[in-house]
Amino acid sequence: MAHANARTNVFARRLMVERVAAGWPAARVAEQLGVSWATVHKWLRRHAAGGDAGLVDRSSRPVRMPARTPGRVERRVLAARRRRRRGAVVLAAELGLNPSTVGRILARHQVPRLAVIDPITGERVRTSRRSPNRYEHRTPGAMIHVDVKKLGRVPAGGGWRLHGRDATMAHRHKKAKIGYDYIHTAIDDHTRLAYSEVLADEKAHTSAGFLHRAVAWFTSHGITVRRVLTDNAMVYRHGGDRGMVCSAWQLKRRFTKPGCPWTNGKAERFNRTLLTEWAYTRPWTSNRGRTRALDTFLRFYNTRRGHSALGGRPPISRLAT
Repeated sequence: MAHANARTNVFARRLMVERVAAGWPAARVAEQLGVSWATVHKWLRRHAAGGDAGLVDRSSRPVRMPARTPGRVERRVLAARRRRRRGAVVLAAELGLNPSTVGRILARHQVPRLAVIDPITGERVRTSRRSPNRYEHRTPGAMIHVDVKKLGRVPAGGGWRLHGRDATMAHRHKKAKIGYDYIHTAIDDHTRLAYSEVLADEKAHTSAGFLHRAVAWFTSHGITVRRVLTDNAMVYRHGGDRGMVCSAWQLKRRFTKPGCPWTNGKAERFNRTLLTEWAYTRPWTSNRGRTRALDTFLRFYNTRRGHSALGGRPPISRLAT
């Protein structure tokens, strides 16, 4: 690929060589191509030294880079990434570096993106499905993304993450199953402010009640919600209670394209954040303890945690701009 500011390409450089070889003066060739005579002589020298291969752009990378980040700092960044499995913004805050510096180090060492690795083991588990079609509404409340994440409950005394799988085999043979929690989430498209609740199910009445409380929460923060985006589940498409809530708050309903869950990507990505930074951040000894910790995490996420899509600022900062 030619340099962005290059005045010539390989074809024009070959033309210089051919015309000079045919007896044209270098000054005349330079005038016709809009370059200096020194440029013409430079490409003549390179062609004489390397043939047609000498007419290709060379790398602009300097031989020595005294200001490059020291190797010991790069090793700290790579070790922190393996240990924490977080992005450049979070790692930079922990290590006292600039996020762009951390990002360049990760890219230089070809560290895979967080979206393609397993959040627990750190191993690459999928190819990238990153879409070039990204969007963001310009004002708070223009759209909120709503989704539900199913999460296994923690048995009394802790589960397999605390005691190992062999110590919890007995739970599989109990008649009374431990069951699941359903984390209902609503996240604002513009600010990334998030509201979540741990509920017992995802039925129509439960989902409608959550939507009502979520919209009321956003309203208390000065955000007027106008649209709600969900997937195509029956409770969202045909739930009467949910329709009544939307009518009461004058909300327009929007649905994802069937078979394309990334359409609701902001909610899906927040679900992964919940798993890695709340649900699986430590081995819990009780389901109640994990549930109570959700409110603490949400306050941290909304008011203190740097968000990569917001330039390292927390979501609450978008309300002040």
